Amino acid sequence: MEIVKEYRWFAPLLSVLLVCILGIGLYTEVQQTQKNHKNAPMQSLSWSGNSSTPSHGDRMGTHYGSNRTSPIFIAAHGQPSWKDIMPTPLPASQMKQMEQAHNNVATGKKKLEVQHSKSAILTPPTTIYFTKTKMLTQDDKALSTWSYVVSAKELLLLQKIVMAEAEGEPYEGKVAVANVVLNRLRSASFPDTIQAVIYQKAQFSPVANGRLRRVQPNQDSIRAVNAALNGHKAVPDNTCFFLSLTLAQDLTVHHSRTKVKTIGHHTFYK
Repeated sequence: MEIVKEYRWFAPLLSVLLVCILGIGLYTEVQQTQKNHKNAPMQSLSWSGNSSTPSHGDRMGTHYGSNRTSPIFIAAHGQPSWKDIMPTPLPASQMKQMEQAHNNVATGKKKLEVQHSKSAILTPPTTIYFTKTKMLTQDDKALSTWSYVVSAKELLLLQKIVMAEAEGEPYEGKVAVANVVLNRLRSASFPDTIQAVIYQKAQFSPVANGRLRRVQPNQDSIRAVNAALNGHKAVPDNTCFFLSLTLAQDLTVHHSRTKVKTIGHHTFYK
């Protein structure tokens, strides 16, 4: 009995020690679990491949919006491309329609650019510039040896002769007719004004048959003249003659001059 009394304090102490040991073990296990969860790879949150059962990543993706722009997908795989974020593949017919619409937009843009480039030369210059051998663009006027001021009357006359001679011809053919008049203006072999060049005897048939007086220039003729005055050349600077081989009664030019090119129904010579 004396021994029991002497060691009666040992039982409570042992109980306390056991409780402490169990508590420390439980705490260590909880810490390890949290650490493992924190260090788990993010790929575990993505879709589960071929499995038909949604993975944890699927369920989390649903929670965040069921798309590949969710924070979970971006964290696991990086920033998605446009293919990743397309909701569903479109039928071939719809893809073709979308492609056609895109092409139409591109074509419309190109047409606007062409129209803009054409409108840039719709304003005719009041002064044109020459060297002894060629007509210059407005940008090259510093290289000129002489210049010519185009009056409003002569501008209209030039538009009318282009209309009268080349109404049914391609646009480049109209430019070429204007080039011929301006080439003659530059050349020492022809008169020194646009009006005198056009009205020179037996040179332009619309002057003789009265068609020049009757015509009113259309938009193509106006645009072609303005282009020629701005330096656009459909034929070279030494081209001073043209005729229609099917309509002309006098073929002297055809037999005596060197052919340059044919545009539409007109053949041009130097």
